[in-house]
Amino acid sequence: MTDILVYEEKQQEEPGRCLEFLLQNRLLETLCTLGKAQYPPGMSQQVLLFFSRLLSQMQKPLLQLVPVRTPVQKLIGLCALPGSCTQKEEAQFLLAVCSRVSQEPHLLRYILQPPDRLLASNQSPASSQSEASASSAVQSECGLLWVLLQLSSSQRPAVRLKACEGLLQLASLLDVGPPGELRAAAAQLGQLLAGRLQELYSLLPLEELQAAELRSWPRPSWRSESQADHMTRFLTWLDFLDELTADAPQVSQCVLQRWLMETLHPQLLNASERSVLASTSVLCCVVRLVRSPSLLDQLLDFLLRTPSVLQLLLRHCDHASDQISVASLSLVDELLQKPHRDVLDTLVLGFLQSRRYLSSPAGGAEDQQPDSDGSDGGQDPEDDPFFSDGFPDDHLPAPRLHQPAAPGSAADIINSFLGLVPVQVRSAHLLQDGGYESYVLDARSLVTQCQALSLRWAWPQTPPPPTCSSGEEAHFFEGHLMRVLLERLGRMLQQPYEVNLQLTAVLSRLCAFSHPLLDEYLLDPFVHLSAGSRSLFAVLVRVMGELMEHIQQVTNLPQRLLDTRRHLLGLHLDARPEHLALLQGVIVLEEFCKELAAIAFVKMPLDRNHDE
Repeated sequence: MTDILVYEEKQQEEPGRCLEFLLQNRLLETLCTLGKAQYPPGMSQQVLLFFSRLLSQMQKPLLQLVPVRTPVQKLIGLCALPGSCTQKEEAQFLLAVCSRVSQEPHLLRYILQPPDRLLASNQSPASSQSEASASSAVQSECGLLWVLLQLSSSQRPAVRLKACEGLLQLASLLDVGPPGELRAAAAQLGQLLAGRLQELYSLLPLEELQAAELRSWPRPSWRSESQADHMTRFLTWLDFLDELTADAPQVSQCVLQRWLMETLHPQLLNASERSVLASTSVLCCVVRLVRSPSLLDQLLDFLLRTPSVLQLLLRHCDHASDQISVASLSLVDELLQKPHRDVLDTLVLGFLQSRRYLSSPAGGAEDQQPDSDGSDGGQDPEDDPFFSDGFPDDHLPAPRLHQPAAPGSAADIINSFLGLVPVQVRSAHLLQDGGYESYVLDARSLVTQCQALSLRWAWPQTPPPPTCSSGEEAHFFEGHLMRVLLERLGRMLQQPYEVNLQLTAVLSRLCAFSHPLLDEYLLDPFVHLSAGSRSLFAVLVRVMGELMEHIQQVTNLPQRLLDTRRHLLGLHLDARPEHLALLQGVIVLEEFCKELAAIAFVKMPLDRNHDE
């Protein structure tokens, strides 16, 4: 029958006699009734295939015709029934309906209506369609959106993919449709999608999830056929939502809010450390995988603009559980990699804007000279008895760094970080590891990545004037994040290796951003600090002082450091437990200072103009 109708349509522009006979005698209604009754057996499968071919092969806008639209709507209500054996044909039929609606968007409101409303809506003007009718259609467990959602969880990959493709087409139409008519349908679709996300999350074996595994979990594709475990199914649905909301941002307004506020928020507040660790690790994985701007906005609204959540996250960065601390620091690190300026503005830059960390008078970083007041920030590292003049000559990457340089120049700043670690505790050369030049390539990649993120943010080239006038006393608060980071940095010699690695990763990323306030506060060793203020360099100076006291307790220090390095590299299986955290902390400090020097080497020629 379909072949006859298609042939007739090609022969003449006006509706032919065969199509007129089909419509006038309500044959489609009859087919729909036979399919519902399964008479004869297998009839529903044939009816679905016929409707699929009819909608996909005919060029005329059939759905605007009531004799076609009504049986189509009834047939939609017969899909996704429990125990159905025709899921393949149902998915093909529904995708054909969605494709036809995407060509005739004005018909979407009719297709979303339940069958008993179709005739009434056809007899009334188009403007009489209310939000209530669209909403009731979506809420109905026979509506097109609900049916597609049911099939999207099918165990058969082909069925699942077709259902998801149909949802993608409808979501884009709901988002651009008339706001008064389809807004309720879009909101209800968001509720359905969020409900599925909650359902899949509830199936996760949170007690069995490994935080380290989640931090590196590969991105699954919703188009892939394999969904072997609950975590993969959850992230696959998230990937689908990520693509759907990229084209339909209106739908995203409620997609994540239900999961975040109703499910995840209580788990973050839970007294169980296992629950907090699992939920934080999943959230970190979600932040890493999300690319849709609208979904990212929802995540940041939850993490940054919900005061209780933000305070909780930052407190967890200094949690009694090292695993929770690492997971929370990893979440901060992932946030810093997202293309949204609110992350840095909220967490760091908003607190540095006043520049109250500068001592009075404070005319700017370019006016600062090393002083001798004994403060951490103003002391020249070369005058400190704990520090040498830098690494041996064979560890310096470029001869120009040996040239005399004015205080505050790029060369002087680089050498300041290189000279922080006392010679007697350096161990990289014992394994023929390079100096800071071995970090330059990675630093260049990190700086390039951070600059690419911040290009559109129109950051200033120079820092703003300090808000405190000469002689004015004002307390400087570095912000909750920087306070946590600097306090943990001050405890590097007592912390586990994994915590120190994640901590220095966050600090290095902050240093790599090209903002004058970050350059001044984090990468300028010569900045004059106000009373009670601290900078990254000042904290490192203090840690090095503690280090020189603690290493007196370690016998045969060079060999112990060498053995610890080999153990961390997997070259030495046995590591003596005595002073292990101290030795690992020393090694991380040495590498961190080289990394900071490499970041300064990459950034300073581009971002600072000192007279050398």
